This record gives sequence, C-alpha cells and structure tokens, in this order.
Amino acid sequence: MSSSNDQVFIPMSQRKNNGLPGMTANNLKMFTEGAVLSFRDICYRVQVKSGFLLGSKTAQKEILMNVNGIMRPGLNAILGPTGGGKSSLLDILAARKDPQGLSGDVLINGAPRPANFKCNSGYVVQDDVLMGTLTVRENLQFSAALRLPTTMTNHEKNERINIVIQELGLTEVADSKVGTQFIRGVSGGERKRTSIGMELITDPSILFLDEPTTGLDSSTANAVLLLLKRMSKQGRTIILSIHQPRYSIFKLFDSLTLLASGRLVFHGPAHEALGYFASAGYHCEPYNNPADFFLDVINGDSSAVVLTREIEVGKAKETEEPSKRDKPLIDKLAEFYINSTFFKKINTELDQLSEVQKKKKSDGFEEIIYATSFCHQVRWISRRSFKNLLGNPQTSIAQIMVTLFLGLVIGAIFYDLKNDPRGIQNRAGVLFFLTTNQCFSSVSSVELFVVEKKLFMHEYISGYYRVSSYFFGKLLSDFLLMRMLPSIIFTCTTYFLLGLKPVVEAFFIMMLTLIMVAYSSSSMALAIAAGQSVVSIATLLMTISFVFMMIFSGLLVNLTTVVPWLSWLQYFSIPRYGYTALQHNEFLGQNFCPGLNVTANNTCSFAICTGEEFLINQGIDLSSWGLWKNHVALACMTVIFLTIAYLKLLFLKKFS
Repeated sequence: MSSSNDQVFIPMSQRKNNGLPGMTANNLKMFTEGAVLSFRDICYRVQVKSGFLLGSKTAQKEILMNVNGIMRPGLNAILGPTGGGKSSLLDILAARKDPQGLSGDVLINGAPRPANFKCNSGYVVQDDVLMGTLTVRENLQFSAALRLPTTMTNHEKNERINIVIQELGLTEVADSKVGTQFIRGVSGGERKRTSIGMELITDPSILFLDEPTTGLDSSTANAVLLLLKRMSKQGRTIILSIHQPRYSIFKLFDSLTLLASGRLVFHGPAHEALGYFASAGYHCEPYNNPADFFLDVINGDSSAVVLTREIEVGKAKETEEPSKRDKPLIDKLAEFYINSTFFKKINTELDQLSEVQKKKKSDGFEEIIYATSFCHQVRWISRRSFKNLLGNPQTSIAQIMVTLFLGLVIGAIFYDLKNDPRGIQNRAGVLFFLTTNQCFSSVSSVELFVVEKKLFMHEYISGYYRVSSYFFGKLLSDFLLMRMLPSIIFTCTTYFLLGLKPVVEAFFIMMLTLIMVAYSSSSMALAIAAGQSVVSIATLLMTISFVFMMIFSGLLVNLTTVVPWLSWLQYFSIPRYGYTALQHNEFLGQNFCPGLNVTANNTCSFAICTGEEFLINQGIDLSSWGLWKNHVALACMTVIFLTIAYLKLLFLKKFS
C-alpha cells in the first residue's frame, strides 16, 4: 500500500476543466472545494404486490421515512440492520434510485444536484462488476477512455491511471487479469480496490460505496477502509453503507448514520454516538464493539435494552413476542433522536444550506451529457468485447474448433455427393443440417446481454456510454467473431468435401446464406433474451421456437401440401428461408439421371431427373428472385429482431 502522503486527488488545474464532462463553471467549483451533501425529508415508498393473477393485491410499503442529514468531506457511514434502508438511502443520495415513490430534497453545497451528478460522482456497487478477462490496467483504461473527454491526450489519461494504480496499491497486479470463475485472478481485496479505481478515474469529490466489505475477510476489509479513510483526508466526501464493521473500522468513521426500519435513529459524529445512546439509557459494555452494540440496541437484543426494559416496564413485558416490542422500541429511539440536540443542530444547518435554493428541485435525473462521442464509445466497447471473447477460450476458440470438427465430420459422412437419385436425398439432407446447425449454434447469443446485465446497468448509469453505443459495440464483436467467422470456416470445410456445385458464385452464395441464417437466428435470440436475468428461460424459448420453425423448413413436410389455415406459419420460419436459398443455389442446373437426355426424353411424372424438377416439386420459384427473396426476408427479420432487442435494452429498468 502507498503511504498516506501519496496524492490521488489530482489538482483541478491539471484538468483544464475536462475532468468532469458536461459541467458548468459553478458546478465545477462546487466539486473542487469539497462537496457537502445534504438531504431533507427523504421518503421512499414502493408498491408491493401480493397474491396471484385476479386475486393479487397491491400495498404500499414505506422504505424510508423523513430522513434528514448532512454528509461532509470525510468518511460517512450508514449503519443499520438488514432491511433497515441503508442501501436505499445510499442509492437515493447517489441519484440511482427510481424517482417514482421518492420525495425529499438532496443538495450539494446548498444547490440542486447537477444533471450529470451520476457521472461525476463515483459509485462502487456491492458485488464488484468488472470484466474479469481483462487486466486491472485494461479495466482502468476502459473507464478513462469513456469517462474522460477526448480533449485529454492519451498521455494525460495514462498518467492519471498510473497515479490511481499507485495510490490503490495495485502496482504489482496492474497487468494481472481480474479473474472469472474459469480464470484465476487477483485477490478479493485487490478486486475491490480495482472497483474503487474505476470510479477514481474521474477524480470525484463524492464517492459512494455499497457495503464495500462484503465478501472480504476482516484484515482485507480493514485495509480497504484504511484506504478510504486516507482518501477522505484529501477532501473527498465518502459515503458508504456497511452492515457490521469491527471496531478498528468503526473508529475510522467521521460521521455515523443509524437507520432502523426506515427511521433515523442517530445522525452525527461517530465518536459521540456512544454518549448519545448512554443518555438514552443504553450503556455499552466494556470491550463490546460499538457497531455491534448499536445493532443490538436497535434489534432489542442488547443486555442494555433488556435491563432498561426490566426497569421501565417490569419483567412481565419480557414474555411478549419480539415483533410486538421491536416496533415500539424503534419508535422510541426515533422519537428520542427527534428531541435530541443532534436533530435540532442538523435542522438548523439544513435551513442555512437550502436557503438559497428553496424553490429549485433536484435535477439529478435529467439527461446525461456524455464525455465522448458515439463512435468513440462503440470502438472501445467492441474492443473490450473482442478482448473478452479472446480471453474466454471456452466460448470463442472452442466454438471455432467445434465448427471445424463438425464440418469435417459432415464432410466425411456426405463425402463426394453423386449426381444420381440418391444424391438428391443426400443433398437435401445435408443442406437441411447446415441450416438447422446455424440456427441452434446461434442460441449462444442469448448470453450476450444477459451475462453482463449488471455490468451494463452500472456503467450506463455512471455515464460510460449510451445504450445505442453498447448495443452496436457488442453486436459488432459478436456478429464478426462468433457468427460470421464460424460460418466462413463451416462453408470452406464442407463445400469441397461434399462435392457441391463447382461454381464460384454458388460457393459464395452458400457462404452468404449461412451467414444470413446465423445473423437472423442470433438476432431472434437477442430479441428474446434482452432484459432477461436468467439465461435458461431465454434458451428454452429459443429451442422451442426453432423446433416449430424446423417443421416448416421444407424437408419434414412438403410446404405445398400444408392446409391454408396453417401454411402462413412458414413465412416466420428462419430455417425455411435458409434451406430454400441453399436448395435453389445447389439444385438449379443439376442432372440426376446420368446417360438420359432430359431435353429429348420425357421423364415420368413421378421421377425426378433434374434439379429444376426437384425445386418445382418443393414449390420453389426458379427465377433469380426466387433465390434472393430469401436473403431479403432474412435481412428483414434480422432488422426487426435487432430493433426489438434494442428497444428492450433501451426501456430496461436501470434504476434499483
């Protein structure tokens, strides 16, 4: 770890007003001088549904009730039992909570939060969301490339990255991969510090952390909090929610906010909290951790609470159920705080801070002003996606190897197709297999937006990129590496082994057809999976859809024999368009009756000797449009499915 004299808070003079994108001079000044975040009358209610279908009922649940407070530069902790409202309050202060059901004011230095507050403040989520296949430095470079403006040179950005790496003590692991469930990476503490570094890139003066000690051992948690304490001494306002810190962590806190069932129990200097509770009649036992003591008092489990209850209401009350006495206890603690000097002092200071902005409302939920252009964002997102695919050999390289192996197997089974009646069946069978294989291989696309959903939501809210940039960046990498490349390999492997039509145009038409089938199938998978949280549901829907599509592909049943009230379903079948195009490309101009002059001899009505006769029997148009209309249909389906996927991603609920 670096010493306490190391500086990570970069002077604003070095920023040239470009460290905080989309900010005015007043807002910039607000963030340089050390931000004081104040909040008043914060109430948050959610609608909770119970029951099923027609019997469902909606009830309103209060998460936070009239919470007031001030967070100054320093280490500000929000403490409370599970379900007390810690994370909800933190999200509200960070402008990351759904504004529906939310009331109250949040001010920065007495002024409303700027529109770009979510981008200019840092927020470290509870579960670290990092790209595990990238190194620590590459993750920080991604943050710098998208959150710092393009007016900064690459040299300036790299200097800032190096300063952050040095301050966070990540020098030794800077070029090590973060790690995934398949790749061994950095330790939990180093991973947490990397998450903090992603936010420090923009040099925010307000940093939010949601339970930063989750998943860390006590020693590592202590090291992370010591780092935060050192940063808070440099003028940052650090606000964190924490569940049950040990004493060495608790004594680092400058300010303490205690919440219980959405009510404020205490808000003030952390070192005065024990004295405050002692004045309420709750005395901390010697050698007891203050944080544990506060939670015990709130939960009614502390010996101090039991002793006080015995004195006040007698031993008979102890036979009551905990649920009946906890609520009055919390009400009592909240009422005691309202009547305390801490509450009155905070209210006085809140009046002074909000005097200049009484009529103005917080605009923290306005449209984000991005630091970089659309093309710049697409380039960096696609670059990261390519690195991620190459860093995941089980998904990228393995798929290419499987495609190559499968192509060789198919080539061996259907090797050197003959121009005889048996060749008709073999050609029809292998072309059907090529089409359906492309469809089912594309099911892996369902993971594209599902696996990285948490990462996308965090980065989008933090102002890394637009939804459109993310969509097209991810699409570019997936379509090129995972769809087009395997299709090219598959075509090159099978075409010559099968002995298909030896015409250059036919080879490239087959390649184009397989690519189009892969694109349309992948687009359908994205349309189904976008916004989903579970891959298995999307995979099941895809599989069922493709099974029904296979029935109307043209092999299992002759489409000309399907009854009219069901025949319209064939127009929604992706395999049908691909299979029809491949048949048109391969069978047209072929002769399957060697030695028979089909122009001079009339063949029997039940015998098929030419490719044209086979196509007519299948109900396929022999004209050029009969071939290319299939590609047009696949292109239209691709566009429609991608539009649906984009709209689902755009309107996805991104606030908690």
